[in-house]
Amino acid sequence: MPRPSDEDLFQSSTMTFGEHLEELRVCLIRGALGLAIAVLIGFYVARPVVHMIEEPLRRALGKYYSERAIETFDTWQPRQAGGPPLPYSRDEIIDAVERHGMSFELREVHPDRLRRVLDPVASDTMVLPSPQSATAGQPVGAAAPPASAGKGGPPAPAFSLDELVPMLLWQPLSRDPRVSITTLSAQEAFGIYVKAALLTGVVLASPWIFYQLWIFVAAGLYPHEKRWVWLFLPISIGLFLAGVSLAFFFVFDFVLDYLLEFNEWLGLDPDPRISEWLGFVLILPIGFGLGFQLPLVMLFLERIGVFDAATYASQWRIAVIVIFVVSAILTPADPYSLLFLAIPLCLLYFGGLAICRWVAAAEGKSAGDQRMATKASQ
Repeated sequence: MPRPSDEDLFQSSTMTFGEHLEELRVCLIRGALGLAIAVLIGFYVARPVVHMIEEPLRRALGKYYSERAIETFDTWQPRQAGGPPLPYSRDEIIDAVERHGMSFELREVHPDRLRRVLDPVASDTMVLPSPQSATAGQPVGAAAPPASAGKGGPPAPAFSLDELVPMLLWQPLSRDPRVSITTLSAQEAFGIYVKAALLTGVVLASPWIFYQLWIFVAAGLYPHEKRWVWLFLPISIGLFLAGVSLAFFFVFDFVLDYLLEFNEWLGLDPDPRISEWLGFVLILPIGFGLGFQLPLVMLFLERIGVFDAATYASQWRIAVIVIFVVSAILTPADPYSLLFLAIPLCLLYFGGLAICRWVAAAEGKSAGDQRMATKASQ
């Protein structure tokens, strides 16, 4: 829908194809220089950034293994009826796990072996034999020889499995090796450091990069349209940072919970690597930040006459399908991240439609007031 004054302004705003390429080259060089400076700053803050990136994964792993610990307690049964129970109640387990950040592993040991560990000096001189290992004529307190001694082959166990006593091995959840995030090579840590600096640089340089992008767009607009660029620029930066924040501080927790639950459903223990997680961190927030530009793109296309509000309203079903397809491309292969991007984008699409209608109505009202003022003056 061209504006009435476009033809009058066209001659003063024309640019050749070569001039457009030159403008693009200048904007790209400026954006790259700004990104390089931001990445250099990122190298100074990359270490705390790596710890901040690790935190959602550590939190999700801690929650996963805490829930598994309580589930292990609830499903454990003694080997025989009337056997020794667990040494803690369920309330004590929940208090230690949820309130004090502890984790445990369930082990079953024989009392004699436990005495050897707790008092090795006494166990060298006195071992209380089990009834199965007692030998006639042997003094009380003397260790019984293995049943297979002198016969060759491995020694037979000196106790029955039904005599095993359950015990819980406690440790702080933060020191649990299952919650630690691993690297598998010496150079991987350096690669992680560089990627964290790049991620920090992209976020820090995003206002400058968006500024250069909109400067390039403004170079091809009519003078009366360039004012929209200065309105869109701060909103564009705000939407990008809002998308990044939504992904990092909200979406990660749901996505990680789903992926870890899927591991549990398959009976697999997760052993995440920080480099793979960092690749996930790089893709998801940037995808969210770019996707959140949708209402501005809609308004911009409406302002320059490519689409209008009526077209947006009539083609909303196709737009929703396109949003879900693009969300599937911009996010990893899990339903939570797709839905957490697609649903806000659908809301932003209808928000962009409302903004287009409001701007068009305000523009029509302003034009009508101007005509009425002109008639009144005549």
